[in-house]
Amino acid sequence: MSSDRTQRDGSSEPEERDPRTQGPPPREVLVGVTLREPRHLQTFFDRYFDLVHGLSYRLVGGTLCEDVTQEVFFKVHRAAHQLDPDRDPRYWLTAITYNTCREFWRSGAHKLSQKTVSIDESPEVGVRAPDRSRNPEEELLRRERARSVQNAIQQLAEPLRVAVVLHDYQGLGHDEVATITGVTHAAARKRYSRALAELAKLLKQKWV
Repeated sequence: MSSDRTQRDGSSEPEERDPRTQGPPPREVLVGVTLREPRHLQTFFDRYFDLVHGLSYRLVGGTLCEDVTQEVFFKVHRAAHQLDPDRDPRYWLTAITYNTCREFWRSGAHKLSQKTVSIDESPEVGVRAPDRSRNPEEELLRRERARSVQNAIQQLAEPLRVAVVLHDYQGLGHDEVATITGVTHAAARKRYSRALAELAKLLKQKWV
């Protein structure tokens, strides 16, 4: 499998889709993944690249999301036999991506990137071409607001960042977030509330 997908159209910007609207691939594909059949692994990679790449970008930023995405799919290959063909693999992939991001947060590479690269140098998630339904001024404002939200998310403490990204962008319930992060349901909800409050403060400073 290759992680060159971001270069296929000449752009390194991750394309974002709402994971809640994308169903799982056919069961035969998932069975093929558990057997590590190359064509089914490639189908799986193509289907879930955007989910993993977008989640990685929001959690670790643009400087490391490529490395995280590649590592996630290496782990998928190694742990393919653990995939349950009768369940939507989105949750399984999200857990692997979250755990991989945790490893990168604790790595020297992540600490170095935080010192040397500004989040403003990273691409905006989900933007490949202008939305022609908006006029240029509206599109510019939309992009700037999206960039401001991503900048604010990156400023959150890691537990708060995870809470808002998994719930709002990955579409997971608080109970699912709690399971993935190893906290209680009440703690997951509390982190989410704190994250929203912090984001509101950060964005108010930017736009008011």
